[in-house]
Amino acid sequence: MTTVQRAYSNEADKTLMYALADQFLAGNLHVTDLPYRFSSWAFDDPDNISLWFNEKQTLLAWAALQTPFWEVDIVCDPSVEMSLHPEILAWADRHAKGTINTPYGHPAWFINVFSGQVDRIHDLDKAGFKCQSDVGEDSQSKVLMRRSTRTPVKVYQPPAGFIVRPLAGENEVESYVGLHRSVFETKNMTMDWRKRILSHPAYRPDIDLVVASPDGRLAAFCICWFNENSLEGRIEPLGCHKDFRCYALGRVALSEGLHRLQSLGARQILVETDSYRNTAFRLYESFDFQVIQNVFVYRKDFKGE
Repeated sequence: MTTVQRAYSNEADKTLMYALADQFLAGNLHVTDLPYRFSSWAFDDPDNISLWFNEKQTLLAWAALQTPFWEVDIVCDPSVEMSLHPEILAWADRHAKGTINTPYGHPAWFINVFSGQVDRIHDLDKAGFKCQSDVGEDSQSKVLMRRSTRTPVKVYQPPAGFIVRPLAGENEVESYVGLHRSVFETKNMTMDWRKRILSHPAYRPDIDLVVASPDGRLAAFCICWFNENSLEGRIEPLGCHKDFRCYALGRVALSEGLHRLQSLGARQILVETDSYRNTAFRLYESFDFQVIQNVFVYRKDFKGE
């Protein structure tokens, strides 16, 4: 089979990329929340994203070096994965090396894979990526969790003076960016990224939720996504400022988000989180999320020439 590879070109490519992921929903960790990832500043450089087509110009696969997450997102048609996946990894390897000493470069890149995707795991091992599940103190692994919308959502009212509401559009983008950076202790979230999220066709302002404190400060957030084709909801991301964690605002925001997704007709709601029993994992468990996929994290280190 003849394939043609090219760099990302325009917004029309994003539509094709999303459609391919949605077509093979069960095999991909990120689908419903791809608008969040497609809005990131990784797309400011088209060379960070590559697409593979067949001779009929049908999209077969794509890969994106998601700089904010240090991750390589990969989506591939299962019918051509055996031959194309190694080629995709080779492209990722070359491009990761080429971005060293640029704003898009990292000393290490990560690829997530479901534990049952044995062929992909074989390719990752062969390409020099190493599983991080058992590497000592810095071990990493994740889970994909699902919640049935047939289960009633626990109701948690906000403390006195706090309000759960949608983000107030561009007027609150700067406040949100500051909150996001504080919660995750990184400057990866940018004004441009957050504004692009607001303008994405799949964005719904009614499920972009924040919790405001009595003095008006943004204290927590829960951005939800809804896939109208699969009727799937997704939580990405959720967080609370450290100064307000004593109020359990994360569960307040999550409760409201789940209610709103159910009202839209979501049949299931997904979230990705670390597999060990940290605060986030316990929070999702308390809302009746259950693990449906174990996710292995593979890492490869890159050094400049």
